[in-house]
Amino acid sequence: MHATERPQFFRFHNGDKVPLPFSRAEYEARLMGLRTIMDAHGVAAAVLTSMHNVAYYSGFLYCSFGRPYALVVTASDAVVISAGIDAGQPWRRSAWDGITYTDWERDNFWRAVAHVSGTGKTVGVEEDHLTMAQMGKLRVFLRPGTTVDIAQATMRQRMVKSEAERDLIRAGAAVADIGGYAIRDAIAEGVREIDVAIAGRDAMEKEIARRFPDAEYRDTWVWFQSGLNTDGAHNPVTARQLRQGDILSLNTFPMISGYYTALERTLFLGEPDAASRRIWEANVAAHELGISLIRPGVSCAEITHRINDFFAGRDLLQYRSFGYGHSFGVLSHYYGREAGLELREDIDTVLEPGMVISMEPMMTIPANMPGAGGYREHDILIVTPEGAENITGFPFGASHNIL
Repeated sequence: MHATERPQFFRFHNGDKVPLPFSRAEYEARLMGLRTIMDAHGVAAAVLTSMHNVAYYSGFLYCSFGRPYALVVTASDAVVISAGIDAGQPWRRSAWDGITYTDWERDNFWRAVAHVSGTGKTVGVEEDHLTMAQMGKLRVFLRPGTTVDIAQATMRQRMVKSEAERDLIRAGAAVADIGGYAIRDAIAEGVREIDVAIAGRDAMEKEIARRFPDAEYRDTWVWFQSGLNTDGAHNPVTARQLRQGDILSLNTFPMISGYYTALERTLFLGEPDAASRRIWEANVAAHELGISLIRPGVSCAEITHRINDFFAGRDLLQYRSFGYGHSFGVLSHYYGREAGLELREDIDTVLEPGMVISMEPMMTIPANMPGAGGYREHDILIVTPEGAENITGFPFGASHNIL
């Protein structure tokens, strides 16, 4: 058979649909929300290309490996467009239809997208995800009358979690705690950061498999940092050996069906010096203040300014590293940040019931100063009609985390 006789795309519905993280009704409600967004913007076809939106609206979390993927939604259809290398898995792991594109001919992905979306329509896209090259191909193959950026609107939809999402996030927070205790048990003088991290990750993956026997297992990770390596919240794990007197940063990140949760704690291996203890206690006090401020009706900026005032009153604000918290949901360290719900000065979003947000103040003291290192605590809170539910259980502060 000549290459020109091979299909550009086809349906490969291999096997049976498998249990998804949420019910069919949950995905139908999400799709209804998306179609409401489309109607409000005059969009006839939405071409969602980000990992987070494809997963949120369909249940399928793709592995790109340099290939494009999409969920194409019209008034009547919802179809995952996936690469042939994945065979039937995208369809099995999706609530909707699936079309597989082949690599016999360049840009078969866009031919499959156009097959569902049609041409000459108003097309909704995620401008914060499409590269300039892919946007150019969209215009060639879909010939849209116009394109509309719906990324912000879909983010706002994702920011308020359903009851089922909140239940999954609670489970994730409990798994993060289990990883934290495994890390705590593995800490000892002379042990490498990487060995401590492995202990926490393994404990979490086993617990996720126990709680969610029908899930896929991937992406759960740990950042365990010591000494100077604590100065950044996202510093990679190293082979550094732990020493007496070290400041330690425990960070567990269980991933359940694309949903991220986290636990982050400051610890010390041995009694901290006076300067370190003073800074740690100040950060813990800011953490407790921040937790008390999270409730419906208050804005992200308002919470941020209150904590800023606390640090400024102790001449510590200049050591703050980043914002004081962020949203949770379909996200990871490489996809899905819900930037509209972050505790920063420039975010005016008002908290409402169903939102899930962290409180995580961090200070970094430079290496040439007393108390040098990075200090960070992190709890996850679900905003309720009355206030907030703290779903993190691992204790924080000097009375618990000096080893």
